[in-house]
Amino acid sequence: MVAGSSARNVQVRAVDNSKTDDKSGGIRQMLGMKGANLETDPWKIRVQLTKPVTWIPLIWGVGCGAAASGHYEWNNPTMIAQMLTCMVMSGPFLTGYTQTINDWYDRDIDAINEPYRPIPSGRISEADVIGQIWFLLLGGIGTAAILDVWAGHDKPIMIGLAIFGSIISYIYSAPPLKLKQWGWAGNFALGSSYIALPWWAGQALFGELSADVMVLTVLYSIAGLGIAIVNDFKSIEGDRAMGLQSLPVAFGVDTAKWICVAAIDVTQLGVAAYLEFGLQQHTYAAVLLGLILPQMFFQAKFFIPDPIANDVKYQGAAQPFLVFGLLTTGLAIGHVNSMADSVAAALPM
Repeated sequence: MVAGSSARNVQVRAVDNSKTDDKSGGIRQMLGMKGANLETDPWKIRVQLTKPVTWIPLIWGVGCGAAASGHYEWNNPTMIAQMLTCMVMSGPFLTGYTQTINDWYDRDIDAINEPYRPIPSGRISEADVIGQIWFLLLGGIGTAAILDVWAGHDKPIMIGLAIFGSIISYIYSAPPLKLKQWGWAGNFALGSSYIALPWWAGQALFGELSADVMVLTVLYSIAGLGIAIVNDFKSIEGDRAMGLQSLPVAFGVDTAKWICVAAIDVTQLGVAAYLEFGLQQHTYAAVLLGLILPQMFFQAKFFIPDPIANDVKYQGAAQPFLVFGLLTTGLAIGHVNSMADSVAAALPM
């Protein structure tokens, strides 16, 4: 009886959502955003499952890693092609895999929070979803293998990163671990996937992936944890109903919003201090600080007053500054690596 009632509720809510059937709804459908049209074209539904809007941070992270390598040549056609291929691996393939498998294991929660999504609305079959998961996973790992050969790596580091990231994606969404139900662990895994992993891929493709940079990017992922908390506010109803301990559910809205803000701001301020005092990159440190201040302004204006109503508005206003801060950090590290290579080359053999 309950299941039947739930199914009818999903159908009704999904039909109500079809009122947004206009150009905006079509764009939202293709990007995998809320307010999407109820598309029936199977290929558009497949694209929607991969949530292309979420590819952007991963694609950007690859560019930041390439910049941090100190070896990337921005006008070299071969390197440009390699970086674009790495972006396809990180974005459409592996992020698409992550989003599809997440939707598959979240289908019961989405029936409450987002019933118009392709799986709970019944617009794509189980077999098609499973097939898409395998296609994207194997496509990402296969692309990583191509990159290892293309870059002349002695060890298959790109394959290793692709497999590692895929495992993190799986245990984030799938039982029995399902990290996303454990608040801190899930949000940090998500933040690391969006910041550290694509950075590592870009840097490893064109240079050496050093331990200090790996530590820095993992710490930088604490800011990603904050971004993940922002996304949790829209799902409080469904998370509470399904017993998931997201931070807004576990700590309440008021406490969670301050944890979120602290994770984003303190992390970036720490990185700016490292650029200034650790690497002596004064200009880059000043630029990064200049990119942090607008984020604080938008937190005070939008997010802190009402994180549930203003989550999308806040992210749209603040996140461009955060991602340019990532690039600034990558360029600073790349400058240090480039100078170190120049000094080493100048030393007598």
